[in-house]
Amino acid sequence: MQYTQLALLIDGQWIDATSRETLEVIDPATEQVLGKLPMATQHDVACAIAAADKAFAQWRDTSALARSDVLRQTGALLRQRQQQVARTITYELGKPLAEAMGEVIVAAEMFEWAAEEARRLYGRIIPSRNRDMRQMVIQEPVGPVAAFAGWNAPAITPSRKIAGALAAGCTMVIKPSEETAGVALEIARAVVDAGLPAGVLNVVFGEPGSISEQLMAAPEIKMVTFTGSTAIGKHLAALAAPTLKRLTLELGGHAPVLVFDDCDIDEAVKNITAAKFRNSGQICTSPTRIYVQDSIYEAFTAKMVDAVGKITIGNGFDNDVKMGPMANPRRHAAMKQLIDDAVANGARIIAGGQVIKGKGWFVEPTVIRDFNNQCIAANTEPFGPLALIRPFSTFDEAISEANRLPFGLASYVFTLNSRTAKRASDMIQSGVVCINHCQASLPETPFGGLKDSGLGKEGGIEGLEQFLNTKYISQL
Repeated sequence: MQYTQLALLIDGQWIDATSRETLEVIDPATEQVLGKLPMATQHDVACAIAAADKAFAQWRDTSALARSDVLRQTGALLRQRQQQVARTITYELGKPLAEAMGEVIVAAEMFEWAAEEARRLYGRIIPSRNRDMRQMVIQEPVGPVAAFAGWNAPAITPSRKIAGALAAGCTMVIKPSEETAGVALEIARAVVDAGLPAGVLNVVFGEPGSISEQLMAAPEIKMVTFTGSTAIGKHLAALAAPTLKRLTLELGGHAPVLVFDDCDIDEAVKNITAAKFRNSGQICTSPTRIYVQDSIYEAFTAKMVDAVGKITIGNGFDNDVKMGPMANPRRHAAMKQLIDDAVANGARIIAGGQVIKGKGWFVEPTVIRDFNNQCIAANTEPFGPLALIRPFSTFDEAISEANRLPFGLASYVFTLNSRTAKRASDMIQSGVVCINHCQASLPETPFGGLKDSGLGKEGGIEGLEQFLNTKYISQL
């Protein structure tokens, strides 16, 4: 086993576990200990904040071209180290290696996109009412940023946050998930090796509540970007209020899928199945509540059961494995509760349904038909390999169900009727609507939710703007 060296990164220095409390990082497929992660002390976090604050003066004045060069080189290094980073993802998250390899490429593309956009932070001249006056708008970096990244997209999420902040001229203290610490550190090493000055990026791990409170209270921190649960996002928003920190929150979802009877059923099944069980369903945009028009309901259900039956589960390093374990025992236990509750409320398991016992936290890819809104999974994001299917009759009924919950991150519509596609995309309350496919996010596109699914955007030019202040200058 070749696993990454676990450490903290503070002011350009790598700090190992010597004389610090540690946390074990566990392989979810084997339950073996991968390594011991050093936990940051309050002093460590204070030093990280001070380093980001000090480095900001230099980094904000670094030319856009120079910042772009660092980001472009980071992307190149991630591509060169694709195998190494992907193996770390599979060790820590259990994701099949081929899937992990793809995630590393997307992470590299995050840096490559930001490298290009760093050179396009344009201002503008506003025509003046007075011929002797010059009216200008310029963009400036907001300042040091605190970032929090979850475990389910361990390369993509930190990369998107780091790349956007650095492109804008911000510095950062990031606390990635302790469960996938090695992946975040591989990304940080690529950024450092690309020539990033000391203190511009700092990486800490530790007790989440303690670190978040310290970062949120620090006046030096001007912005917070967070990916995680709605409950924690709201808590961070409350902590941000006293110092009026800017917030970008990418929170939970519970993505609806509307499958109309004029769709290509085979293409719909292929796309939905692939998206639903990717990363064992542990994706905030995972299509979960699948509403199928009643005239094709039985045909669609039969085809999806057949597709799910072909998904092989196991250790992500094994050949031909399409789905790995759950990331942690919490999700493993939660899946059993959700499946049992749906059945108790009258739904029927038509594929999978078993929480596998033994080493590793494996759950069969599961499809449950004819669910009702009383079951827990219909109201709480399963965040696992559980698909819920039921029929609908009319367009209005489908829209009503899609908008029923207080979440609005991603949604999906399958129809070959352009009028239906337009009406659905106009009426669904969601930050992302995909028609006839399930690719909800790319480096160049804005990503973020409505309602309880978050504030602001990540990715695209909209995501970069989150890290910028707009300043108006009027000169006579």
